Formats: sequence, structure tokens, C-alpha cells
Amino acid sequence: MANGGPVEHGYPHLDTVRESITALYKRLSYDTIHSFATSVAPVDVAFCDTDDLHLGAQRVAREIVRHYGLPDTRIIISFREMTHAANVELTAGPEYFIELNDRFRTHRRDIGAALAHEVMHVYLHRLGLSFPGTRDNEILTDTATTYLGAGWLLLDAFREDRDSSQKLGYLTPEEFGYVLAKRAALFGEDPSIWFTSPQAYTAYTRGAAQARRDEQQPPLTAAGWAGRRRYAKDRRSAQALGSAQDHGVAQDHRASQDARNARTAQDDRAPGAQPGVPYAFTPDGRGPLRVSFPCPTCHQRIRVPVRGRVRARCGLCRTVLECDT
Repeated sequence: MANGGPVEHGYPHLDTVRESITALYKRLSYDTIHSFATSVAPVDVAFCDTDDLHLGAQRVAREIVRHYGLPDTRIIISFREMTHAANVELTAGPEYFIELNDRFRTHRRDIGAALAHEVMHVYLHRLGLSFPGTRDNEILTDTATTYLGAGWLLLDAFREDRDSSQKLGYLTPEEFGYVLAKRAALFGEDPSIWFTSPQAYTAYTRGAAQARRDEQQPPLTAAGWAGRRRYAKDRRSAQALGSAQDHGVAQDHRASQDARNARTAQDDRAPGAQPGVPYAFTPDGRGPLRVSFPCPTCHQRIRVPVRGRVRARCGLCRTVLECDT
């Protein structure tokens, strides 16, 4: 929890966020992902200053437990002075003890955000889904919370002005916006109407722009002119390399060695190894050249033949993609 200190911005955890989305699709079924089509409603986690602190927190916790579909789960909440926003004790259940920072005694509207993250720890614990290392596991938890419909609360808890700041979670505000935009594109919802923080709205719009760029990368037909031009250049290089390899098979040992040297030099410039280039060309034996690229929805890599306009269907999230390979 950043409280008065500097808030990190940008996309420093974007690779782990994308890996988290892929992991969710792999661990949960397609139908389970789509059972979270409706986000937590603001009215269900509303918390005003006149509400009893403990009864109100228990009510919000029950609503989040219900949203995640956790059967026979009881959350017991206490407050104490601590560095982090909250902490949960992961046990076999069915009771789980969550400690909230004493700060929430007077900042009650953000209790739902803290509980959304901590109860997601319980959800992932029961799934047996985790990443190695505290940092990556917390990023997974933030991403899952957001993608499954409760993370807009975490972004709405972000507030920043000249004199103070507050942010919950491990993702940056823009990364929260990125995952929210991915969810919005999947389910056709607009989470921005729920924000009470103007800084949250700004972060969401920036994250949404980053999410749209995922859908505009070649070989997708929505790619822009510059991306298509670079893709065509890289494709010609890959095709020339393939021809050189085929030609080298019929040459003497020296010619074959020259071809291997040329291939090694070309591999150093392989498109998939270049920063910012999501696609990579790979030979397929004696068959056509193939290109692999990440699905813009779940980020699972898809591999299709290089033969012009093709329609690909992601086997993980079932997204149908129009490609120009």
C-alpha cells in the first residue's frame, strides 16, 4: 500500500500480467472464466461512515466471497497497525482470518478493494494456482482479481494529488487499467462509470490504449501500416533464410558450412528475439513457413502457416482472429 509516497506508473510488470492471464485460462475452463461476466456491483460493496465497522466489513467480505463462488467459506476480519494494506492466513479452511490495516477504520470506502485482493488469495489457494516468488504471485493475484470482476475496486482506490497519494495492490494504475480493458473487451462492459477517483479514470484510459495495441500487432489484419511494413520485411528475410537452407542441403560441406554461418547470423536478428516484436517465424520441416504470435485475448501463442489471409481460432480462449500472414 503506497500511502503518501511516490506511486509507480507505467508497465513494469506487463509480461507477468500477461502470463497471469494465460495461467487463468489454463487453470480455469472457458465456461468458468465466462461465469464472471458480471463485475462486483458498487452498491454491494458500498461502505459509509455510519455503518458499523466490523459488521460492514463482514458484509462486504461475504459479497466478495459470493462473487468468487467460494462455497463454505467464512472470513473473519480484524484490524491492526501494519505496513501492508491487509494480510490473509491461508489454511485448509473453511475459516480464513484477514487482517486489515488500521487505516481502514477511517478510510472505509476502500475496505472492499483490500478484501477483493485478500479473498482472491483464498480463491487461488483453493485452485492450487500460484507463481514462484512473492512479487510474481502478488501480480497474479491482482491480475486475477481484476480479470474476474473485482479489481476495479483496487484501481478506484488509487488517488494522487500534489500533497498525498494512495494505491492498493502491486500493479501500477495503468496495469490495472490494462487488465480492466481486457476484461471490458471480453464481456462488453464499461467499468469507468463506477470510478469515484478521477486518477483511476485516467489510468484506465491509458491502460485501455495499451490493451488496444495488443489487437493491432501483425500478423493481425488490424495492424497499422508501419507494423505491416516491418512484418513484410521480416517475412522476406525469413523466407530468404528458408531458401538458403534448402539450397545448402545440395551443396558440398563448405557450402553447407557457409549456409549455417549465414543462418546463425540471421538468427541473431530473428524477429521474435527483437524487443517489441511479438511474432516469430519458424520453419516447419519441408512444409510452409509458419509464424507464431500471442493471442490478444489470453496471450497464448498461436502458430499459423504463412500463406496470406487466414482465420485462426485460439484453442485456449476460443477467440477467432483475422490474420494476414
